Parts: sequence; C-alpha cells; structure tokens
Amino acid sequence: MNILFFLTPKSEVAFIYEDYTLRQTLEKMEYHKYSSIPILTREGKYVGTITEGDLLWTLKDNFQEKTLDFKALEDMPISTIKRRKDNAPVCVEANIEDLISKARNQNFVPVIDDHKTFIGIIKRKEIIEYCYDKIHKTVKI
Repeated sequence: MNILFFLTPKSEVAFIYEDYTLRQTLEKMEYHKYSSIPILTREGKYVGTITEGDLLWTLKDNFQEKTLDFKALEDMPISTIKRRKDNAPVCVEANIEDLISKARNQNFVPVIDDHKTFIGIIKRKEIIEYCYDKIHKTVKI
C-alpha cells in the first residue's frame, strides 16, 4: 500500500524553522495545541522534533535561579535546546509496516522524499484507523 494515502501534506502541517526562538516555538505550539512539532531548515529539510517536555526542561534549567522573563525567550534560539528524542522519519517509499513500527512510539511520523526534504506527516490516528478497518473487515464482530 502506498503510504501517501495517509499523508497530511506539508502545506497543512504546523512546523517551525530551526532558526526560530523559544518564544516563537511556544507560541506556535500553544496556538495549534500541539505537544510536539517538526523542525525544518529554511531549505525544507527535516531536522527533528521539539516537544513540550524539551521546552519545559530548558525553562527549568535556564531560569532556575531567576524569574522567568518572556522577553528573554526571544533571545534563545530553538537550535540550542536539547531534544530528548526526535520523531524518526520514513522515506516516501516506506511501507505500512515501517509506519506501524515508528508510530508505536511517536504521535506522528515525518515523511521525507529522496532528497530528505520534508513533505508532510502521517498521524498515528490515521494508521490506527487503517488497522482497525482491516481487522474489522477480517474478523466479523
């Protein structure tokens, strides 16, 4: 099965660029109500994933002794933030088994083309619905 059937294209995906600041990232994640978001280069290459947890630990480590000044967040590039774990991408030619394997531990799977350019994501929800439909058709309940 072609995984592009499940693809949410880049034009419909909220993402940040690697040169964004901590404040820009927080604001984008808050606006979209996301707990994690893809990071791209300005050329469209997939860099990784930033999570709420990554941001929380950064705030704790950098503002422990001081009061939190949101103005200071404008001076902290997102590229300096330590990420715990990036969502592993799949190539556009991956199969459904590759998707299921990755989606077990990720709420979305980034999809890249042959040039490692980000083309969109596949949401875990879409994969689960596909598997549910397959099981439901195979086993009449």
